[in-house]
Amino acid sequence: MRYLASPAQLRASLMRWSLFTVPTVLGLGFLAGQVSDAGPGNPWFAALLKPALYPPPAAFGIVWSVLYVLLGVALAMVASARGAPGRGVAVAVFVLQLLLNLAWSPVFFAMHRLTLGLVLIGVMIVLTAVLILLFWRVRPVAGGLILPYLAWICFAALLNYQFLALNPEADGASGSGAAVRVQL
Repeated sequence: MRYLASPAQLRASLMRWSLFTVPTVLGLGFLAGQVSDAGPGNPWFAALLKPALYPPPAAFGIVWSVLYVLLGVALAMVASARGAPGRGVAVAVFVLQLLLNLAWSPVFFAMHRLTLGLVLIGVMIVLTAVLILLFWRVRPVAGGLILPYLAWICFAALLNYQFLALNPEADGASGSGAAVRVQL
């Protein structure tokens, strides 16, 4: 059997792809959060009742950064697998689920649509499960790198559901939810 690329060439290809995919996925995730004013500084979000399972706000930035790096590396592993059967479909499903992921913050934090956010996460969970299978067929390690992401978005779906259950009046609410204090 004759190989088209040496192990060193394969590692170099993975490194080149990683230098593109990791910062891109991480940057897009950061941008989605910034554009939608995601997090505890958002006045509408700050006014919501928080579920008991809600972790400290600092955990979200740390967890999402790690997950976006893992997603970027997994994508690089699949993208660098030239000629692998199913590679194109796997990358297409990755892009689709990433677009839904990036849409969730603006839907939840900017548009205040808790129900729509829950629907988006539900679709993300299904697409991510499919993505794991598709990535696994191309590169098993790449599929394994997506597992923590699946676990986190399942947790996020639970949180989203609890936010909706605790704050049904906030679903689709207009305005920032900020109180105005007037001192006489």
